[in-house]
Amino acid sequence: MRLIILLLLLVNGLSFALDYEEIKNAYYRSYQYEKVGDFENAIKSIMTVYDEYPEGYTVNLRLGWLYYLNKNYANSIYHYERALKIVPSSIEAKLGYTLPLIAQGKYADVEKICYQILNTDFFNYYGNLRLSFVLRMQKKYDIASKVINKMLSLYPTDVNFLTELALVRYFQGDMKQAEYLFKDILILDPENVTAKEYLKKIK
Repeated sequence: MRLIILLLLLVNGLSFALDYEEIKNAYYRSYQYEKVGDFENAIKSIMTVYDEYPEGYTVNLRLGWLYYLNKNYANSIYHYERALKIVPSSIEAKLGYTLPLIAQGKYADVEKICYQILNTDFFNYYGNLRLSFVLRMQKKYDIASKVINKMLSLYPTDVNFLTELALVRYFQGDMKQAEYLFKDILILDPENVTAKEYLKKIK
């Protein structure tokens, strides 16, 4: 925790305007509000820290997430961008940044960010998963298939990537392969909503 607080505070030589307990309590309240879905108060709790340390990486990352949960995508993007200005190489901030962009349907922007992530971490799970999703949404099915198969070679029974592959095959018109994959998914995840929905469509 002490390392996180230092990362939070020690930007451009800032002094400690809040003490350790005040910061810890602000985060604690924020997490407690988040647990019950009260995102407005979760944001208000953490803003006491942000007001003192607007250039803190951790607090901007936290606000990016909370504003995303609260469906305030413009503010979510703003804080993720601030976090990335502070720590440009941060994969966690880039992954977070993709969320409000996906929610707004900005798939080409997400694709660029995912490639940035994969340039650093080629097998990053969520980077590859979100890339395969936005490629599919842009009808780039062949490229999406390559990304998905790369990851399935490492995680052959991963339901998320199997679902993406099944959806790609479905939208390519390969109903036989899509049906085969969706049935496999239901063996691994019997309550999988997507597999059930698309099997009905195929039949």
